[in-house]
Amino acid sequence: MPVSTPKRPRIAVLADSDTRWKWGALTADRIAPGPSMEAAPREGAQARPRLDGFLLRGRATPTPRQLEEVGVRADSLREVTAVEFLRAMAEESYDLLVLSLVGGGVQAMLHGLKHVWQDRASRPVVVTGYVGVVYEKLADGLLLRHGADLVLANSRQDADRFRAVYEGVGADASAVTEVALPFLGGAPYEGEHDPCTVVFAAQPSVPESRKDRTYLLNRLVQHARRHPEREVLLKLRSKPGEHTTHIEELPYQKLVQRLDPPANFRLVYGNMGEVLDRTDLLVTVSSTAALESLHRRIPTVVLTDLGIRESLGNHHFVGSGCLASWDQLDAGHRPVPDEEWVSRQGVAADGSYDSAFDAARERIAKLLERPGGLPPLAPYYTPVTAPGYLPGILARHHLGPDGAPLPGAPAADKDPGPVRQIVRRAARGAYRHGVQRVAPVIRRMGEL
Repeated sequence: MPVSTPKRPRIAVLADSDTRWKWGALTADRIAPGPSMEAAPREGAQARPRLDGFLLRGRATPTPRQLEEVGVRADSLREVTAVEFLRAMAEESYDLLVLSLVGGGVQAMLHGLKHVWQDRASRPVVVTGYVGVVYEKLADGLLLRHGADLVLANSRQDADRFRAVYEGVGADASAVTEVALPFLGGAPYEGEHDPCTVVFAAQPSVPESRKDRTYLLNRLVQHARRHPEREVLLKLRSKPGEHTTHIEELPYQKLVQRLDPPANFRLVYGNMGEVLDRTDLLVTVSSTAALESLHRRIPTVVLTDLGIRESLGNHHFVGSGCLASWDQLDAGHRPVPDEEWVSRQGVAADGSYDSAFDAARERIAKLLERPGGLPPLAPYYTPVTAPGYLPGILARHHLGPDGAPLPGAPAADKDPGPVRQIVRRAARGAYRHGVQRVAPVIRRMGEL
């Protein structure tokens, strides 16, 4: 009797930027039923999942280089509008769907999916969550994500806060599932390299002003001059012309052109994990890179030079033991992280990372085996609970109050042709030029 071939699980990930593609693809790999999507197939083992990637068309659609950095290979990858994606979900059958979008995008897709799946006997498990540290818009972002089968919390602290918000408004909090950041990993830090390497992890929108960004850049260059025996790296998220999750009006690449940095100062791009492989001191304002660094027990500093403020996001690190200034670093200070704080942040520096996603995998397995299939999606926001808010969110994605596509919604039956692709690239280029060049000039003129 022939041996039956195990069914190959199918996973879809919808993302709207480079960072969210990274989170969505890596999360799918961590929580997928069966072996890792990067694992080599073994004879007789369950087939590794098939991953189909969908990139929501917009200003931040990632470039091939940004996609390559993630390291998870999709079996297929295409750019779509919201309506095109919903059509694909109506026609295709998946086991797991990861919505890696901004909150409004998640809410729109939940209502759109509820509409397209209303006549289906079965549907995939729907998962969503946050890319990194949640330090602003907690209630707004959480309620926009309500309705997914799993709302992932990257730490014990976030899981507690998420449940409190849902329970506080009378919403079902059972979807909240504690995991960890999916992009942690790498070898633990074992001591100083030769040369000692200091890395500043830049952020596209923190801080925002030219004055503050110039100040941080000058301090980094000064540190390189004070310590010629060290290698000082400025780790950048994107190359000129690329876009990220957050708008970057004043790229450090442009600011550094006005300086004369020493030979031991360099700009670097690429995968953060690879940069951390040679890092002896990670410095940032509030980047999630700090959590990656703490996971590997690399000396980590969250800067206080510009204050400890909600607008900077570094208030999240109060109690971490990592807060320090450039003056302290120049004098040789090395912060020691607070172990209790670290243990609540999903950093899993204690070796527990391998089991951090077990609860999510178990919940997904139970949902997939649920007799009679899964119930319809039930977001907290409806035309009854939020009649003045929800229609606008749906309309931005060309959906009506019932989740159905509005008449005239942009959707194509085939991939865009060469002319259409050129027009899209030109439009994105014009948008980025406006953000990075024109908008700052207009703002400066308004301040005169």
